Amino acid sequence: MTLTLAACGSGDDGAEASPTKGDDITVGLLLPEKANSRYEKFDYPIIKKKVSTLTDGKGKVVYANAEQDAAVQSRQLQKMVDDKVDVLMVDAVDSNAIAAGVKKAKKAGIPVIAYDRLAEGPIDAYISFDNEEVGQVQGRALADKLDGDKSQKIVMMNGAVTDPNAAQFKAAALTELRNKVTIAKTYDTKDWKPANARANMMAAISSIGVDNIAGVYSANDGMAGGIISALKAAGATKLPPITGQDAELDAVQRILTGEQFMSVYKPYPEEAETAAEIAVARVRGYGIEFDSLTPDRVSSPTDKSIPASLVQVSSLTRNTIESTVVEDGIYTAEEICTAKYRSACEELGIK
Repeated sequence: MTLTLAACGSGDDGAEASPTKGDDITVGLLLPEKANSRYEKFDYPIIKKKVSTLTDGKGKVVYANAEQDAAVQSRQLQKMVDDKVDVLMVDAVDSNAIAAGVKKAKKAGIPVIAYDRLAEGPIDAYISFDNEEVGQVQGRALADKLDGDKSQKIVMMNGAVTDPNAAQFKAAALTELRNKVTIAKTYDTKDWKPANARANMMAAISSIGVDNIAGVYSANDGMAGGIISALKAAGATKLPPITGQDAELDAVQRILTGEQFMSVYKPYPEEAETAAEIAVARVRGYGIEFDSLTPDRVSSPTDKSIPASLVQVSSLTRNTIESTVVEDGIYTAEEICTAKYRSACEELGIK
């Protein structure tokens, strides 16, 4: 078992992993924000439930949300280190800024799992969706919708530069969009905020002209909402195809009515449950189980060949709502098909 633990890695600073524990485990969970509904609605409750199941009800999750403030998250991490949690799961607001805190945790003998976003520093494992696939799905869907017509002008609304996932989405989407359409304007959206996306979109409309925008690459659903608001305010009579990501309920309903073209469905239960399994296996010292849960390898600016698990994603359009978010229990038909959307649901047979 000692050899297995060593094989899992303990970070460049040489700190040992926590000693093997039983069911009495405390998992520290740091999530980045609340603007995206997924963290409060899916990630936290799923992780909490899975940790309890894996530990016969004896394990617990201590949770903090930074609400998009990197300094706040650093303080939250330090408190969890001071409180001596057994393992940390960190979804970083700023992947670079969190590195110092990761090092502190490792020196204290606390394993760190990077969740959803690849934090810098000596992390033990990384669990996320396949971010390159996300960008490819988005870019391909938009390029196909526009028939690969190079004369078609699009606006590219990327995520925050502090989020390494955003860079991966952007690069992968460009492989599908480049040479197929004309990217007239591109923006990196501060903090992923819909209000910032709306302001960027208003600037793009002023520069290009509302009627000359054939499509919009939006990296997520929240920003898609801000983009749609800007287009409507500018008097768009027909909305161009707009992409998204996260399959938020508002976005699913917009897709139903055609306001938003597509989103990327990411099976949160699979990501969250796998993260809980990785964290529990790591702190218990279950090397074989840990290795089987992390079959992939990724590299960050500070560390190479990090054990990882990359969950696959799929495109969500009007025709796949029932086979994705409804079938997987993310939303019920009743939640989606409120009075405003009932006729669209009936048209698609969602009930």
